[in-house]
Parts: sequence; C-alpha cells; structure tokens
Amino acid sequence: MGANAVHIRLIPFQSQHAAAAGQLIVSIQREEFGFDIDLERQPDLAAIPAYYQQGAGNFWMALDREKVVGTIALKDIGDHTAALRKMFVAAEYRGAEWGVAAKLLQGALDWAKQHAVQNVFLGTTDKFRAAHRFYEKHGFALIEKTQLPASFPFMPVDTRFYWLDLKQSDAASPP
Repeated sequence: MGANAVHIRLIPFQSQHAAAAGQLIVSIQREEFGFDIDLERQPDLAAIPAYYQQGAGNFWMALDREKVVGTIALKDIGDHTAALRKMFVAAEYRGAEWGVAAKLLQGALDWAKQHAVQNVFLGTTDKFRAAHRFYEKHGFALIEKTQLPASFPFMPVDTRFYWLDLKQSDAASPP
C-alpha cells in the first residue's frame, strides 16, 4: 500500500454518510458501466441497517477523512453463509497506491470470520473485469450459478459468481 493509504479508514455504516454512499455506488454503476439503474431500484440502499446489519452481516464505508470513497457489504443469508455485496471504490482511489479495495475486502472477511461465517458468495457482471482479477487474487473461486445457495440474493445484472471458503479446509467445491 502506498503513502496515500494512511488517510483511509474503514467504518461501519453511519446514517450521515448514507447519501454519499448511495451516490458513489450509483455513479459507478451508471457512468462507468452503463447500467440503467438508480437508488429507487436498489431498496437495500434505503434500508442499510435493516437489510445488511443483521446477524453476521454488515455494511462498511472507506473514508478519506470524511469523504466516502468506497463501500462493501456482507448480507447474512443463513447457514454460516454470507453474500458479498456493494463493493465499489471511487476511480481515483483504486490501485495499490491507495489500497482501498483490499482494505474493504479484508475488513469484511475479518468480520465474517469473527462471526462464524464459513462461506462467502458473490455475484458480479462480465463488465467488472478488474473485479474478477481482484476476487481471484484474493482466493475466490469462479463457480456456476447452480452452485449458489438457494438463499443467495440475485441481482439481474449478475452473470459471474464466486465463492470463498473461510473454513480453510481442503474443500474443492461449494457446499
């Protein structure tokens, strides 16, 4: 991590940052990836505590001083399993110089382990190629949609799916 990373801190969701987090997420979805989406079609963002901050779930924001520069969430989907959601980092804060994405992911995975989560699944789109490399570099395995648990919260844009075994066992495939 570069010198800039020292200014970045990870915090659980706080309501005073809700609008900035939503704006960051939607701007990346629309402007960088061309999705026709807005906050109204993402009701989870209007009810973050109720949707994410339950059981082993949580929602975090990366702040550069008080500016929201990244988000990540875990949704508890039962049976010691979580869905990784809303992983977004502002373009100017990407890369090793900042380490924002790695800090967000590590924070979420540390939380998951502390809360007895054994499996983490995520869905993403073919357009997020850098994200594919990032997840694979951090131990996530590409899986078929049919290998996801029934409780996994599908997003219509998701076409690629990943799984991470937090049990550190020799398991070769998702449960």
